[in-house]
Amino acid sequence: MKSKGILTLRWVVVLAFLLLALPGQAASRVILTDLEGVVGTAMESHLDEVFQSARDRSVDLLILRLDTPGGLVSSMQAMTGKILNSSVPVVVWVAPSGARAASAGAFLVQSAAVAVMASGTHVGAAHPVGASGDLAEGDLKKKVTNDLAAQMRSLASERGRNAGTAAKMVTESLSLTSSEALEAGVIDLVADETGHLLAALEGRQVKVGGQVVRLALEGAVVEEMPPSQRLRILAFLTRPDVAYLLLMVGIYAIIFEVLTPGGFVMGTAGAVMVLMGAYGLRMLPFNWAGIVLLIAGIAVMILDLVVGGMGILSLFGVAALILGGLVTFRGAPGGELLRVSMGVLGGAIAALSLLFALAAFAVWRSLRRRAVSGREGLVGARGEVKSDLLPEGMILCRGELWRARSSDGTPVPVGSVVKVVKVEGLLLTVEPVKKGNNS
Repeated sequence: MKSKGILTLRWVVVLAFLLLALPGQAASRVILTDLEGVVGTAMESHLDEVFQSARDRSVDLLILRLDTPGGLVSSMQAMTGKILNSSVPVVVWVAPSGARAASAGAFLVQSAAVAVMASGTHVGAAHPVGASGDLAEGDLKKKVTNDLAAQMRSLASERGRNAGTAAKMVTESLSLTSSEALEAGVIDLVADETGHLLAALEGRQVKVGGQVVRLALEGAVVEEMPPSQRLRILAFLTRPDVAYLLLMVGIYAIIFEVLTPGGFVMGTAGAVMVLMGAYGLRMLPFNWAGIVLLIAGIAVMILDLVVGGMGILSLFGVAALILGGLVTFRGAPGGELLRVSMGVLGGAIAALSLLFALAAFAVWRSLRRRAVSGREGLVGARGEVKSDLLPEGMILCRGELWRARSSDGTPVPVGSVVKVVKVEGLLLTVEPVKKGNNS
């Protein structure tokens, strides 16, 4: 009996050793990334990279921290499709405080397995707009609005949220704060910090790929994944102020190239800037009136230099540029949600206005200065008669022989000193200079 007890004890020790030697359960892996700026091709590409990384690393949860004024419907639809069909649970978190999920961003929130907002954020205002502003009243507007409202209801229903209230974000441009959205049932949680969010998600059951998954996030390792440098550049180009400035400077460069041909640097640089600005405008709801004012303002300022308007026309050009900057985006429904840096626009317009003011001043000074070269520079110059002016003959002026005639038709003998009073082609009109006259 004693030997059996010793044997049993040995087995207990061995089992205990094996249990201690076994590795503990691996900590959950979470990827946190920011979706900030206009919903467009740049954000869509970034989301593709994030999903690919999540699949390669076999992460347990993907958190998309969202702050957007809206953007393209095509990009929004592609992104919501990827979120809905993701094999990894996706949390869309409108954060930090002060962030928003407006327009297309509201659809991204509803597509998430878990929709979360931080305090001090808002969601909604998803009424559709066209590339040049609000859609015209009629069948087209009704079709687009109804289609997007149905999509919003579908997303909310799929995730078990209030489909009716969510649809009002499209049909009535409803916008809700975080507490209002939680009370209305269009989001699932309110969380201000990452730790608070993970604690609230612990043990929560979510639907992923047609199956219900329970989130186990205790001790989770959170890894932040910022956008690549390429995508940051693309996102920068879609900023309203940057797009407007690129268009403005690019058009200036092209016009200067046309007015002063002989090189290609200005024209090429201008064409590239216009293309980049047009790409940015493609991502944004803009007003054609603002673009027309931009082009008109530039044309008027260029015309001022060409005709020598001494800066008067440039004042109207500056006014057109300022008004164009104000209405290009804000004149379109939803444009008031875009962060247009009026400081940047004002500084650029002020710099260009100063440049044109200096150029206009230089033109004005050149008009007042008497010509000293070319044929116009001969007026007032003195010469010596080399053959009698009867009334026409030849004179030597500035080392060159010119055909000349006397201004009053009277003969002027050889050796006389004359002054040029008029230039007509290759013929100079002269008058004798009296002795003692230095004028």
